[in-house]
Amino acid sequence: MKGEPSCPRCGGTVQPPGLWSSGWACALHGTVLPQQPVVQPTVEVVSDVVRRSRVPVWLPWPLPHAWVVTGVACAGDDRTGPRAVVTSLSGPAPLGGLGELLLVSEEPGVGLGARYAGMPGPDPGLVPDGPPGAKVSAAGHPTALWCAAGDSACAAYVGEALGNWLYVLLWPESAGALLLEDLQLVDARDLGHEIELLPTGALTPRLASVPLAPGRGPTP
Repeated sequence: MKGEPSCPRCGGTVQPPGLWSSGWACALHGTVLPQQPVVQPTVEVVSDVVRRSRVPVWLPWPLPHAWVVTGVACAGDDRTGPRAVVTSLSGPAPLGGLGELLLVSEEPGVGLGARYAGMPGPDPGLVPDGPPGAKVSAAGHPTALWCAAGDSACAAYVGEALGNWLYVLLWPESAGALLLEDLQLVDARDLGHEIELLPTGALTPRLASVPLAPGRGPTP
């Protein structure tokens, strides 16, 4: 059964556009870009999001050994197209056990990345003055990431890439060691037919079961 769109900032119910509003609305956060229902990942599902997305769809490339795509989520509607995209992957963590990686690309103000990181949103705020906590290569460009203080018990980093926010979230925290392996991110929109070779696995429950961060209330 297909789910319903929800608020990208809190996961709550949203009202569709109507006579008095041209946008989707959350009772807590006002007008939002709706998060679309999350479905079992397949190459076709990922390809559809990639084709329509207005923001980068980040993937580590090549994928780390034995890692698979475990979900894709987006915020936006048929009129706007995806303006925030989350890709989820899982596989063997560098220090043992199972690791999970969420990569979020979004326009400012959407709030989906902050929600998954357990941060009050919608945006991460000012970039700290100190040195970055990690670095990745995004679309061939060295990209600095700063630690994002949240409550999701993950290794959380945020930066900017191709004019959009980039969140890199890893569970458990020890899986953050993956960032020590010179992680190369590509925009899946640039992959072409290679995307048809993506290995997919079971849908992660993490994409659909993210709690509301403490202190997150109505938009001022």
